[in-house]
Amino acid sequence: MITSIKTTRVTQSRLETVDFNNLGFGSVFSDHMFQVDYVNGFWSEPEIVPYGPFSIAPGALCLHYGQSVFEGLKAYMGVDGLPRIFRPDRNASRLQNSCKRLCIPAFDESLFLMALDHLVQLDANWIPKERGKALYFRPLIIGLEANLTVKPSDNYRFYIMSSPVREYFSKSNPTISLKAEHSFTRAAPGGMGHAKTAGNYAASLLPGIRSLSEGHDQVLWLDGVNHEYVEEVGQMNIFFQIGNKVITPELRGTILPGVTRDSVLELLRRRGIVCEERRVSIQEIVDAAYAGSLVEAFGAGTAAVIAPVGNIDVNGQQIEINNSAPGPLASSLYNEILDIQTGVSDDVFNWNRMVSL
Repeated sequence: MITSIKTTRVTQSRLETVDFNNLGFGSVFSDHMFQVDYVNGFWSEPEIVPYGPFSIAPGALCLHYGQSVFEGLKAYMGVDGLPRIFRPDRNASRLQNSCKRLCIPAFDESLFLMALDHLVQLDANWIPKERGKALYFRPLIIGLEANLTVKPSDNYRFYIMSSPVREYFSKSNPTISLKAEHSFTRAAPGGMGHAKTAGNYAASLLPGIRSLSEGHDQVLWLDGVNHEYVEEVGQMNIFFQIGNKVITPELRGTILPGVTRDSVLELLRRRGIVCEERRVSIQEIVDAAYAGSLVEAFGAGTAAVIAPVGNIDVNGQQIEINNSAPGPLASSLYNEILDIQTGVSDDVFNWNRMVSL
């Protein structure tokens, strides 16, 4: 087991160049990154180095056949001045599952967690202190072998970079608008929908741009067979409150098993709210809206945390939800999760990984 990581610090930090009052999402990167290579059947000695570009061969398999997997998770600065990484064990496990689907060798999960700890300690001053902002980590594994044969790579690089970020959606709009996508497909049964891999996001770009051009914020993906059942939103899982129940699409291999999704389900069940993980058709949502039983809808994901949905365009029908205002359930979940992430309230689920400075 690896017990230490070779570290090369930056000679001069770029921290003073960052405007923390006007952060974007993932456009500024902190001083250090972690990296480790897989060569000759083994992961080599890991290291932390200054953030910067590195060279890869033009024939690298990741460039041609999309053999890459990634994750997204956040570190928050607690009100007690101690950093907290939110549920990194779940991200490590999900990354392993993505690796299996794309024929990428397994990595040491304890090293993954150790690398995050070291990066937080080195770049703790990059963690925003304003509520809702965080230091976002992007672990990524890519196939590096130069070979144009369609096959898994023999060589890989695993690296983790970080970026101080605001929440994904602008607070200028209290809710988001979705367009139910009836033509394009994100994932099909037997495909890679459950894996966090670049190809899934590449497939979403054109529908996403079209949705934005029509005045919506995200695509609401439907199943890849009949475009009948709701699956997920562009970068989030989706929840609906119908009557006194909360419903979210079940994991059937075509939906990313979100860490925030799981957190929301645990919090709701702790409150005693009935939660159903099942198939839900877009027609059921339309019918519930017209019947007056569709109380709220919201997305849940690492980048956005909780994003209330105010409108869904279903084949031109505008389904307004809660008068296009955030509902009490979404608002309370947002605050409850942030309170746990920042140490305002007790971490009863032991979700936070505390990092000593």
